Formats: sequence, C-alpha cells, structure tokens
Amino acid sequence: MRTGTLGPEQRAESLAAMAERELDVLVVGGGVVGAGTALDAATRGLSTGLVEARDWASGTSSRSSKLIHGGLRYLEMLDFALVREALKERGLLLERLAPHLVKPVPFLYPLQHKGWERLYAGSGVALYDAMSIARGHGRGLPRHRHLTRGHALRVAPALKKDALVGALQYYDAQMDDARFVATLVRTAVAYGAKAANRARVTGFLREGERVVGARVQDVEGGGEYEVRAKQVVNATGVWTDDTQAMVGERGRFHVRASKGIHLVVPKDRIHSTTGLILRTEKSVLFVIPWGRHWIIGTTDTDWDLDKAHPAASSADIDYLLEHVNSVLAVPLTRDDVEGVYAGLRPLLAGESEATSKLSREHTVAHPVPGLVVVAGGKYTTYRVMAKDAVDEAVHGLDLRVAECVTEDVPLLGAEGFRALWNARARVAARTGLHVVRIEHLLNRYGTLTEEVLDLVEADSSLGEPLQGADDYLRAEIVYAASHEGARHLDDVLTRRTRISIETFDRGTRCAREAAGLMAPVLGWDEGQIEREVQHYEKRVEAERESQRQPDDLTADAARLGAPDIVPL
Repeated sequence: MRTGTLGPEQRAESLAAMAERELDVLVVGGGVVGAGTALDAATRGLSTGLVEARDWASGTSSRSSKLIHGGLRYLEMLDFALVREALKERGLLLERLAPHLVKPVPFLYPLQHKGWERLYAGSGVALYDAMSIARGHGRGLPRHRHLTRGHALRVAPALKKDALVGALQYYDAQMDDARFVATLVRTAVAYGAKAANRARVTGFLREGERVVGARVQDVEGGGEYEVRAKQVVNATGVWTDDTQAMVGERGRFHVRASKGIHLVVPKDRIHSTTGLILRTEKSVLFVIPWGRHWIIGTTDTDWDLDKAHPAASSADIDYLLEHVNSVLAVPLTRDDVEGVYAGLRPLLAGESEATSKLSREHTVAHPVPGLVVVAGGKYTTYRVMAKDAVDEAVHGLDLRVAECVTEDVPLLGAEGFRALWNARARVAARTGLHVVRIEHLLNRYGTLTEEVLDLVEADSSLGEPLQGADDYLRAEIVYAASHEGARHLDDVLTRRTRISIETFDRGTRCAREAAGLMAPVLGWDEGQIEREVQHYEKRVEAERESQRQPDDLTADAARLGAPDIVPL
C-alpha cells in the first residue's frame, strides 16, 4: 500500500482528478469527522474526494483538550450509551487503530469530602472501568485505584495539603489531535481518496433540487473547479450552517459554537507524576501531561463571533488560573503561561440554553437529495460519525456498497509499530540519533519514522534540532511540507508541530529557519520566505494582544488585526 504522501504535486493531481470524473462521494471539511468520512468511504471501495478550505484540522480538530476519553462526566448525566460507545472507540484506537498516536494518561481526582464523596465518585470510576472492559477494549489500561491523602500528595506534591482528603486515580488516553487528522487524511489517500487542502467550496452544483457536486476554489492557485459527485457530505463542524446556506434550503438542525480555551505551562511549574481532573461550578477542569509541558483547560462559553480564529480573552485566562490555583501549593501566574489556544465545539443547538449541557451526540441528515450533513459529536467518536455519514450517503447511491470496515483498518504508521518500538535502541545506533529522539519520532509517526530518517540519511544537517524549538528535528519541518500537506509556515509551527504553544516566544525564534527548510519543497523564493515569516509574526502578535483584552468582543477585534491568508 502507498503511504499516502500529501505533497504539493499530490495536491495538484488530486484537484485535477476530482474535476475530471464524477466521484461517488465528495466530503467537504478536513477536520477529524471529514477525514474519517473520507477514509470510511474509500475503504468501502467508493471513489472519494476530500476538500478543506484552510489547513487539515485548522478548526476545532487542532484545538481540543487532546483527549481520547469515554467522558466520565457523562456517566453523571446518565448518558450511558454515549460513554459505552466512546469507551469502545478509545480501546480500538489504543490497541489496534493508532497505538503510535494514542497513549494512556493517568488522572488524579482529589476528594474534598470524607465518606460519601469517595463512595459516590469511586462508584462512577468503577463503572467507567467496568464498561470499558465489558466492551472488550479496556484491558490495555490500568484499573482505577483509591489513594489516601498522603499517597495522593506523594503522587502529586504540587497539591495543597488542605485541597484534598484523599483521591482517586484512573486512566484515559490522549493524542495530538492535529497530527491524528493529518494521519487520517494520509490513510484515506493511501486507500485511493483524492484530497486537497486550501480548496474552498464556494457553492453547490444543482440539477433540479438535487445536489450533484460543488464548485471548489483553489485558494493557493486561484483556479476554480467543478467537482461532480453522486453524494456530497457536509462535515464542516461549526461552519455547518454556513455551508448549508449555500444550498438555499433550511437545515433540519443548527450547530451552535461553544468556546473552550487551554493554557500550556512548562512541566516544572506543576510538580506531579499524574494529570489532574478538578470540578468547577460549571464543568470539569483538566491538567493534562503533554511532553515537557502541561495543558490546562477548558472553558465552556457561548461564541458567536469569528469562527476561523476564536480568541482567548484575559478573563478566560484568569478563569483557568484561578481554578487551577485553588488546589496548587505554588500558584501559577501569567508569566508561567507559554501558550494559549482557543477552539470551538460544534454543539447541536436547541436542547439547552447552557452550552455545557448541550448534547455531544451527533446527528446525520439528508436535507436534500445528494447532500448528507453530519454534525455534533465528540472527537473520540469520529469513526462512528463517519460510518453513519457514509451509511446515509450509500442510501442515495445506485450501487451495492460494502459495510464499514474502519474498525479493522489501522492508520498509517500503526502496522508494526510495537515491533519497531522494541527495536528503538538499534534504530538509534544505526542513525546516530539519541534513543530519546527515536522515541519522539516513533510517537509522532509510528513506522513512518523511517521516511523521516531517510531525509536525515540524505542530508545529515536535518538530524539537528531546530534552533529555538529543540524538541523537533529539522527533518520534521521538511517532512511536514513534503509528506503531510503543510502549505505554509503557520501550518508547520501550529499543527504539524506544536511549537506555537510549546515555547514562550510562540515559535517566532525558529520561524525563519523553518521557512527556509520548507522553501525548496514548496518552491518559495526569498520574498515568499519573508512574507511567510512576517505573516506568522503578525498572527502571534494579534493573538498576544487578544489575550490582553477584557472580554470576547475586544479579544475578537484584536485577533482579527492579523491577515488571514499569506500572500503568494
């Protein structure tokens, strides 16, 4: 099987091929649901196209809490079906589909009341574990355990002694959400899908009331294509209503955006060997291990401003710091914050006024012939959403189509991952790289690590770390442009790597070096390198300015001070 390279040549070929002959399915939206839908359709033998207006995972799917979880708090809402489904998906991803990308992560839940709380919370966590094992996909994670206060403080010395009377520890899973989506897209391409980012749908093609395709604008090259398809799937998340409006038909449901922000702080600012989960008056707050950092989040507030660049305000940041500091012996300050990111959850509207209570379940509809809409849901259950969307599309196809097989289709890099992980010391000796570097690569690329190492073998300078962001090798920047569909500097520093949130300078120190590494792959001259760097620096400054503003309105206005598209 091909490895699904997403280089500039593949993108151009995909756009031309999509316009050349009618597809069975055209998927609009390159987040996790759209990418999953393209993979589902392609692995059923359907001719499939996937287009995304910006970059892969540039919206919600790169700005999550980066957890693959059953949703422990949904048990409290008695939403057993959602939890059961999510736990099954968590197990599949950990054990079969993406063991290189999805990893176990421990969480400590501090108890603040003696007696009843341990019984109540302990029963919930025990049920969570039991449901996971009952699905046959929970044996890869350790079981929960009850801790005394002394034991909990040894596990998490950062906690105030008076912040807990004891604790529970349980396990969930995490991943790099944007990297997961890029791998999904590449897997779909390896199975025959055609995919192009920076390809914006500007309208739908109609024959009578039937949708028969879409007009697609190449945002980079400026050309426009008519892509005809027997079925079009709208998987545009928080843009669902905007995309539906192009059809001129009233939607059967609406999608409402809820903003969640996260802070990133260095590992040494919180002394703990485990993540934390804390109750707030509105929801729950996570402190999540993230390499040499912690991610702290999230908020849950209504958002009706710019969807492309949701902004974190000063009030949002203060809210998270206040709540996490309520349990920390050494409080965090603004100076401890390396990175901030904000994302929008696509929630099905009309079920409750409080966004934190809106359903995370998904809906699939066929509002007009030829058009399927999928919306809502949560990251963990993307594969189920994709299956339901393709099942719905199949009803409109005059074909006998195979059932969904994605439960048994590992993502690229998964096949043979554990064997290569066991051989990591040999790989390190062969390449001259430290074994820690090899482990870093294996946890990002799985067995595709060999492709990255091929670049180092061809040019030994690519085996050096990036200056100012030494967690990443120079080869990873080249690989992002040549194999992973990165078209701009922002794509690499924000999504293919996480440099934009993992360094105090937000990636500005390494921006020029990274742009220089991308240039030969993408055909940039010195002028384009300069434009890419300036665009990135303006984006960082606009985000910093938005985070100084007191509320959503002023934060949104400040964030929109930076241009959206890099001039070519």
